[in-house]
Amino acid sequence: MRHTPFECIKTALTQLLPEDIIRILPDRWEKIGTVVTVKLPDRMKRYQEIIGKAYADVLGCATTLNDMGGIQGVYREPHVEVIYGAPKTETIHIENKIRFQLDPQKIMFSSGNMTERKRMATISNPRETVVDLFAGIGYFSIPMAVYSKPKKIYACEINPLAYQYLRSNITLNNVIDRVEPLFGDNRRTAPKDCADRVILGYLQDSKAFLSTAFDSLKNRKGILHYHDVVKTDDFPHGPLKEIDGMAKQYHRSVDFLRSSIIKSYAPGRDHVVFDVRVVE
Repeated sequence: MRHTPFECIKTALTQLLPEDIIRILPDRWEKIGTVVTVKLPDRMKRYQEIIGKAYADVLGCATTLNDMGGIQGVYREPHVEVIYGAPKTETIHIENKIRFQLDPQKIMFSSGNMTERKRMATISNPRETVVDLFAGIGYFSIPMAVYSKPKKIYACEINPLAYQYLRSNITLNNVIDRVEPLFGDNRRTAPKDCADRVILGYLQDSKAFLSTAFDSLKNRKGILHYHDVVKTDDFPHGPLKEIDGMAKQYHRSVDFLRSSIIKSYAPGRDHVVFDVRVVE
């Protein structure tokens, strides 16, 4: 009988850890290239190197990180520590035949967003100009450039390290002719009055950047992909109200196209995305 990776991890640790620790081993992890990230309870700290080795060995990774507190700050940096393996954690992660170079110790990457990245890869077309306001290392911009081949994607990023990886990934995936990286605060760097489609993939204060998104749209018309974190019982009305309110300031209206819950973000709160068309 074939065992799951988690069963193999538990088997590897059975003779090394107390039974009460074995029972609470995390059955979820984030594998990014040769780096795996787990979230260990405080009571596991004294065993963290042993546990980290088991996860790395079974999953074929060089390093194990412990997630100590999610994503933090304007630069959207993960709060993690190395608990096993090589301290240098730069790697190449392959998803949907796209290669992403990054350092999971310093740059966020969520496998929970994979379905949305795949969807966005084929949603555009060669006639469009796209503005990605929070490009990161190219999560949406690069798959879209590879598969949809829009005539131009402007990829904005404020984090200096993420911007370096964005530039590297543009070259790595051979989309230099389609993706133009723009460094700095998108409220100053995003091009205006040019986009058929704008991606607003920020979760901390999404509504604060709606005016930037509207300004990027050609003649203030086009499609917005608006990400947000909302209370479960406030979906979908809360974000739609914010988008509609901004549209009214520009003397525009909004046609709702679709929405979906990407993943649970915290108890009672979800990461969601809305597709809307801004029209006259």
